[in-house]
Amino acid sequence: MSKFKIITPLFWLLFATLFVFPDRAFAVCPVCTVAVGAGVGLARYLKVDDLISGLWIGALTVSMTMWTINYLNRKKIKFHGRKILITIVYYAIIVLPLFYTGIMGHPLNKVWGIDKLLWGIIIGSVVFFASAIFYQYLKRKNNNRAYFPFQKVVMPVGPLLILTIILY
Repeated sequence: MSKFKIITPLFWLLFATLFVFPDRAFAVCPVCTVAVGAGVGLARYLKVDDLISGLWIGALTVSMTMWTINYLNRKKIKFHGRKILITIVYYAIIVLPLFYTGIMGHPLNKVWGIDKLLWGIIIGSVVFFASAIFYQYLKRKNNNRAYFPFQKVVMPVGPLLILTIILY
């Protein structure tokens, strides 16, 4: 079975369900982005399972996407389909090299017939995005103020840490 027959539908499903962005971008803080990036590097260095590495790669991809959209909003750079285009470009830049270098797609590295790294990327993306949106919701409910210090960091990174422990 061709690798593209499995990856292509999942790739489009991810974008169709996850990245129907609201009108404005909910960028996460730089500390959060650095924490996620450090998590990815540390996981690969320590030879952590690909499912767990994928969680952090997916979260980092969402974080970079949100930061780019927020940057374009601040610079008043707008064009039709930019959010979807940016999302597709970031995922392509990350997933395609993993696929073509053989890191992703090994026949013995699968869960439920799908590559562990791809599963991790999907789960990490969904959890990180949902956590960032939930943070914005809670902040709006509290007169645009955080409930506790560093809530903007804890809300997206916390669920990733919990999932990492569960999946480990």
